[in-house]
Amino acid sequence: MTVIRIAAAGLALLLAAACTAPAPPRGEASTAASTVCSRPQGAPGAETATTVDVIEQAYFCILGNYYSGATLDARPLLSAGFVALTQELNRNGRDVPEATMPALTGDRKADWAAFETVYRKTTDQVPDLRDRLAVVTLEAIVAGLGDNHAAWAHDVKRSPDYYDGDDYGLGFLANVNGPQVEGNPGVALAPLFVTTVQGGAAQAAGLRLGDIIESINGSAPFIDGKATPAIAALYPRYPEARPVRLRLLRQSTGRRWNVTLKPGLYQRDLAALQVVQSKLLDDGIAYVRLRGFAPDSADRVFKAISRLRTGRTLTGVVLDLRGNGGGIPREAIRLVSAFVHGKVTAYLCTVDGKCEALRTDDTVELVNLPLTVLTDRSCASACEHFSSAVKDLRVGRLVGTRTAGVISGPAQPYLLSNNTMLGFPVRHHLGPNREVIDRVGVPPDHHVPLTPKDAAAGRDPALAKALTLLHK
Repeated sequence: MTVIRIAAAGLALLLAAACTAPAPPRGEASTAASTVCSRPQGAPGAETATTVDVIEQAYFCILGNYYSGATLDARPLLSAGFVALTQELNRNGRDVPEATMPALTGDRKADWAAFETVYRKTTDQVPDLRDRLAVVTLEAIVAGLGDNHAAWAHDVKRSPDYYDGDDYGLGFLANVNGPQVEGNPGVALAPLFVTTVQGGAAQAAGLRLGDIIESINGSAPFIDGKATPAIAALYPRYPEARPVRLRLLRQSTGRRWNVTLKPGLYQRDLAALQVVQSKLLDDGIAYVRLRGFAPDSADRVFKAISRLRTGRTLTGVVLDLRGNGGGIPREAIRLVSAFVHGKVTAYLCTVDGKCEALRTDDTVELVNLPLTVLTDRSCASACEHFSSAVKDLRVGRLVGTRTAGVISGPAQPYLLSNNTMLGFPVRHHLGPNREVIDRVGVPPDHHVPLTPKDAAAGRDPALAKALTLLHK
């Protein structure tokens, strides 16, 4: 589920199509064959076992195609893979004397050969664990890139476009974004509190908006104002969700209590699942909520504004992007293009600084209305592309909190020989002013955070501020 949490969209991208790329036979570590990884051309076949040959193919695919592959020091990737290998051995009580990290020199081919030799000697001692060891090793190598748009999609048990929140019914929590917690927990902000109850275990347990989560499985989510890894338990990767113990505080009554939420599927409110929702606010303001940059989402926003405009004069637009995990960059560009023409919305750059300008689509009709945009820590990827363009190009004002900083670059999919999909950026994203947004986020023009008391009382201070700006 991201990267698109980016991930849900990122996973769908990786599984959308496939191609064939045969792996070399066991014992024949052909680097030429291993470097073969192609863009998918059709639906992938049935997934087969992950082997050391698949790991080799992924390793050289990354080095040959990743944004910084040409200059990347591959030793940390192999080290990360070997660490995961030995940790998995330990978890299974099966450590073996052959599992000793080989010396690495920086020669990519020679280092792979050394790694593969030790890997085979190790896994040959535990043949019943061979499949699992291959999986954790490849996962760790991809994670070693430290890139929020790099992922390996495998062993998918459900439809890639299925999304049921976080399996607990809580939805996104205030001040935190799932991918950030896994890779950079320090960006989350205290306090951690409930802003939506979507159903499932959270609803059954009686959780309400504004309830503060004081501990997760006995650990504090924040210590001295800094986020801890405990928060990650609320953002499990399917199907790894486990029951989670929460200690909660309800400020309105002072009540503190404990609850255990068991993950599971639950019925979502169909209205809440709509990508675009709209309504008319006082004084002719069009309010449009966009939950993701899905196919045709920009056109749906335009149609929503047009319907609200029928028979009346609108005075402005509030575009609510809170909780928008991103999606298709083209849709972000088209949406910006309804408010400005003839501008650069972002740059995609290679490691040597050669950049392609992404420009507005000037065939899109201008809305010609003042714009305010609501953002939060869950506005990621394509959502940040749009938000940074609005801010840098001065076509509207951002209200709320800083965005997620999860926008390394659009992921490109590559099919591996076992019919699993590897995805990563081949170019990195920069804002319209060539600024780095990844890991930084886009700061709002007006910082208006939601508080637990606001949530509990049903107040929306960011929306109130946006309306005030439009009325000036």
